[in-house]
Amino acid sequence: MTLMMKELSEAEGVPGYEKEVRAHMRKLIEPLTEEVLTDRLGSIVGRKTGDANGPRILLAGHLDEVGFMVTAVTPKGFIRFQALGGWWPHNMLSHRVKIKSSKGDHIGIIGSKPPHALTADERNKVMQLKDLYIDVGAKSAEDAADMGIRPGDMIVPVAEFMTMREGDLWVGKALDNRAGCALAVEVLKRLENEAHPNVVFSGATVQEEVGLRGAGTLANLVKPDIAFALDVGLAYDTPGSESNPITCNVGDGPIISLMDATMIAHKGLRELVMDTATELGIKYQVDALTGGGTDGGRFHTSGIGVPTLYVGFATRYIHSHNAIMSKTDFDHAATILTAVIKKLDSAKLAELLE
Repeated sequence: MTLMMKELSEAEGVPGYEKEVRAHMRKLIEPLTEEVLTDRLGSIVGRKTGDANGPRILLAGHLDEVGFMVTAVTPKGFIRFQALGGWWPHNMLSHRVKIKSSKGDHIGIIGSKPPHALTADERNKVMQLKDLYIDVGAKSAEDAADMGIRPGDMIVPVAEFMTMREGDLWVGKALDNRAGCALAVEVLKRLENEAHPNVVFSGATVQEEVGLRGAGTLANLVKPDIAFALDVGLAYDTPGSESNPITCNVGDGPIISLMDATMIAHKGLRELVMDTATELGIKYQVDALTGGGTDGGRFHTSGIGVPTLYVGFATRYIHSHNAIMSKTDFDHAATILTAVIKKLDSAKLAELLE
């Protein structure tokens, strides 16, 4: 699992530029399924048939990571850029990024006005994106052009995947949401030689970070009866989060979402997952967000409506160059979902829809 997570974390793919990550996912899911399907935006799933007459079950992470796009080059060769996905500018300062140009990759440093030159008022304000730039060592706009850099180029964070606490903690960029992609693959692995009373479509969407766009097109392709959005969640176990009414700790079990800004979890499906976790003796955590959302926001309103649940992992420092999550939480999420899928026959679907 850790090697798969490392490969997916270090793959490069911001919204609209997910080709490299999709290739990794194809390599992982092809041996486990009888057919790989893609929509025209680039979302990808593998189909594994247990009972062709059973419900259609969709499990999906999302391929894209938060990143940036080149929008302009200054006369002195500095790169202006736009965020793709939600970034807090203070998480970006002095970090390394990679610009993917037509002539190859170029490492750059995100820079800003030196702190020594800031006024007292500026020091007390959050830096604005418009005040940041990327330094690739170019001497002029012409120099940057010779490097192949031009508006529209993809920019990705640079961060090597690593582990902490004797391998139980995964650390790296893009855990949001290569962890969900890896979970979709892991469930297929665990179903490889197992009977299940349904048709499973497992994979990942594109452009989640900029508006759940691939979730809509993938749902149109798959036409699921049940859907699971596989994504990371917030960890509330760091200093400053003590007053949060909900506690989600890294390593204390997978997250089962009650609601977020895009979806209220389907009650019957949520209770099925919770009951299954209890039967397996696996701890889980719950969260309820008033802001943010997952691909479930599009899955559950597709077609004539799809019972949908978001399952994920408490993760620290998402939407930054380095996030932290638990391998054990990942393993337990895969165990729960595999067991749930084995229960989702036509009769169970009818029960959920009552």
